Amino acid sequence: MEYRQLAQTDLKLSAITFGAWAIGGWMWGGTERKDAVDAIRSSYNLGVTSIDTAPVYGQGLSEEIVGEAIKGIPREKLQILTKYGMRWDSKKGAFAFSSVDNSGKPIDIYKYAGKESVIKECEDSLRRLGTDYIDLYQIHWPDSTTPVSEAMEAVSKLLEQGKILAAGVCNYDKALMMEAGKTISLASNQVPYSMVERSIEKELVPYCIQHNKSILAYSPLQRGILTGKIKPGHKFAPGDHRPGTRFYKPENIVRINEFLEKIKPMAADKKSSLSQLVIRWTIDQPGITIALVGARNAAQAIENAEAADISLTKEDITFINGELNKLELVN
Repeated sequence: MEYRQLAQTDLKLSAITFGAWAIGGWMWGGTERKDAVDAIRSSYNLGVTSIDTAPVYGQGLSEEIVGEAIKGIPREKLQILTKYGMRWDSKKGAFAFSSVDNSGKPIDIYKYAGKESVIKECEDSLRRLGTDYIDLYQIHWPDSTTPVSEAMEAVSKLLEQGKILAAGVCNYDKALMMEAGKTISLASNQVPYSMVERSIEKELVPYCIQHNKSILAYSPLQRGILTGKIKPGHKFAPGDHRPGTRFYKPENIVRINEFLEKIKPMAADKKSSLSQLVIRWTIDQPGITIALVGARNAAQAIENAEAADISLTKEDITFINGELNKLELVN
């Protein structure tokens, strides 16, 4: 495993970080708790020391599972990343969307980062995770109803209290990062980035490189489509959100699979899976500090972690990028 410095902090994160959205079950068609715990522990055994979660993932369930999985591991050997600002138990803030929880009960999700809410969410996360500090605390989505400075002031207070070690944001554009930077020193921005979702390269990546901010890339496998395991006609479990996203449109599933066929020989030459090749490409891109990769069982977790063992040459990356430039997806 490789370990990379989180910008402007003393923290080092595993280049492949365990992304704990799917293990919360919510929006992924449910979860198996034992499998999820095994996935996290198997990752750790292969050097994946960083885990990224959020309260809204399963409405607390993901954090609880992470807390269970890390029991017995020395806390200083782990980096726990979690978030705030997505409430399902309050109707304050900006309405985000309606959903159903793991029991099938309808819920409404709100983006809210008022000061008192940030403080409360941190305490709740600490309890669920079974720890007394969070390594990186991130706003999950921008909240249009709360001044950026108010949320960042709350996070500053948590820093002073030692309840968090570093502050980050998620899904912020350059302008919002600059606004937040007036109140607090940001370490990072967690944003979607994959072979088929590269919009951050235009403005955000250059800004973060110039100003020494880490980029934490989430959905590097584009929620599974880049594994090569999702073929046309794939049947998704009830509650799975993916069929409603752009990349899972039938025509795009076909086109992405055609692209994957072109890079499959490279994966075979390196004795790797397509998933591993995709993950390695992601963490080799300019400005990308780590990639957050989800796993729902030990086998998936081991496969993800072993992507760090692959080496890509400049020629390899040039070939992959050339094929990506030919790929056209429908909106």
